[in-house]
Amino acid sequence: MHLAGRTQATLDGLAADIRAAGDDVHSGIVDALDPAAVREHADRVAAEAGHIDICFNLIGHGDVHGTPLIDMDVEDFARPIESIVRSTFLTAQATARHMVRQGSGVILIFGGEGEPMRDYCLGGTLVAFHAQETLRRQLACELGPQGVRVITIITGGIPETIGDGADPAVVQGIVDATMIGRAATYEDVGKVAVFAASDQARMMTAATLNISGGSVID
Repeated sequence: MHLAGRTQATLDGLAADIRAAGDDVHSGIVDALDPAAVREHADRVAAEAGHIDICFNLIGHGDVHGTPLIDMDVEDFARPIESIVRSTFLTAQATARHMVRQGSGVILIFGGEGEPMRDYCLGGTLVAFHAQETLRRQLACELGPQGVRVITIITGGIPETIGDGADPAVVQGIVDATMIGRAATYEDVGKVAVFAASDQARMMTAATLNISGGSVID
């Protein structure tokens, strides 16, 4: 496994947890918005491992939530759109070049389309997720004939990502929006990602795996 991020201390902590669980892991500093850095990292991983089987890009986007669009600065609105679409494109492009050569691989995208939350303001985040889904469809069309699958995982919100200082009403709102009374966890995402990247899902591409508990209706 190869981890990448912008903060060494965070990478070291996560890598230590993975090694403690008995798995091997390598880590490196990469800016997911820098084309050269992403390409060099993908090339290094392919050279060291001999192949790239799975790409899963998930970074912080500096998005602003809770502010109505009519009160939001254009920079705050545009930031997640630029960050999400750009980083997804760059990581998919860099890894897909290696996947195409080996004739196999899976690109997992985190986000997905959904309806706006009527009682909460999401800024540019949902706009970016919709753009990202268009990118997913196009990537799947172009890469499918060469053995590469592209799948989105959509959660409708994960309370664990908000942190201990979050407004309890926001966390409860994520849960209340589901049909089953519980929201997805990190563990849920991990299990579904493993399935999506496995041969059990070999017939799935250009598709969305919806684990939102019914908060997002396809």
